[in-house]
Amino acid sequence: MYNPANMMNPYLFFILAILILQYLLDLVVDVLEIRSLDPLLPRAFRDFYDEEKYAESQKYTRVTTRFSQIRASISLVLTVAFILIGGFNLIDLIARNFDQGTIITGLLFTGMVYLLSLILSLPFSIYFTFEIEESFGFNKTTVKTFVLDLVKGLLLTIVIGVPLLAMLLWFFESTGEFAWLYSWGGLSLFTFVMQFLAPVLIMPLFNKFTPLEDGELKEKITTYAQEQDFALEGIYTMDGSKRSTRLNAFFTGFGRFRRIVFFDTLIEKLKDDEIVVVLAHEMGHFKRKHIPKMMITSLLQNGLMFFILSLFLGNEALFAAFGMENISIYASLIFFLFLYAPISSLISIFFNIFSRKHEYEADTWAVETTELGQALVSGLKKLSVHNLSNLTPHPLNVFLNYSHPPVLERIKKIER
Repeated sequence: MYNPANMMNPYLFFILAILILQYLLDLVVDVLEIRSLDPLLPRAFRDFYDEEKYAESQKYTRVTTRFSQIRASISLVLTVAFILIGGFNLIDLIARNFDQGTIITGLLFTGMVYLLSLILSLPFSIYFTFEIEESFGFNKTTVKTFVLDLVKGLLLTIVIGVPLLAMLLWFFESTGEFAWLYSWGGLSLFTFVMQFLAPVLIMPLFNKFTPLEDGELKEKITTYAQEQDFALEGIYTMDGSKRSTRLNAFFTGFGRFRRIVFFDTLIEKLKDDEIVVVLAHEMGHFKRKHIPKMMITSLLQNGLMFFILSLFLGNEALFAAFGMENISIYASLIFFLFLYAPISSLISIFFNIFSRKHEYEADTWAVETTELGQALVSGLKKLSVHNLSNLTPHPLNVFLNYSHPPVLERIKKIER
């Protein structure tokens, strides 16, 4: 059991304070979000929404927000209780009982923590998918697909995550004071390689990708890409309807390996010009160098994280805060994440600020290069209506959590 005397530990006090303050901040944001729901349908959407559908979108926001509050509350209680009763120490003792080397022990320790977290989150995922999403007409996931996705995710974690974690543990165990630098370089290289492997090896495990059939839409997309001197490896549709009715599109890959992927649901719901201008928006991110800018910024953030981590490796007071009997590199990696949480939250706010700015710039690129501004507006409206998006989010929620500007703000800028 946990020693009550450790409640005076400054690291424990800091970690508990961060967990509680983050929870309270999220709670305030959720309350403000619900209160900001305006029952009056915005004028810009009166040709796309009827009153009943708009009321349903607000109900969806209320339901998902309250579900998030319940999930966060249970997660906070379980996390704090697990820390205070010495749960991490118990798992560490179990891992050490296998009497393996430090890297294998670290993999066992991390794997058990991950598995416990997965088990505790599973009921929430099941309820959200098969109750909430189902009741609003989004869910198309069968129980079989849900289980297969879970199994595939676990296998990928083993195949990809285990070697990556082993590499990081080896660097910190064996390369001295510059271990953080080697770890940063190793993770950066891994991230870069995965940008090429994911579309070819990983994503097809979960979805079927089919080349877009010949026709007017493909001809329009190909013509536009050629006009913009934009190389594409291919144009594909993805069976997004296998899991959900939501609409989406995205780019994957780099250079000549770039491919555009449209959800089959998006192809079904949007007109050709609307799809072309959605493509132009995504292309705008490439043309305005948003992708490399965000990647470089993310890599710098990882470098900062690894450097700060190196300062806390083997910190006895930190391990005492978690009631640990033994000090290890592998446990340091997990405990550090609790300390790094406020820095990570601040960085994410800045990432969101730049991301929203980039979305406006991509909209501008799309409108200027296609002259299909009204098609972009109508496409955004259809996406919002079909996905039951909240049209009136609270500004604090936007500031803290939105990577995209609210749709009404985007529409105003496009029309200007």
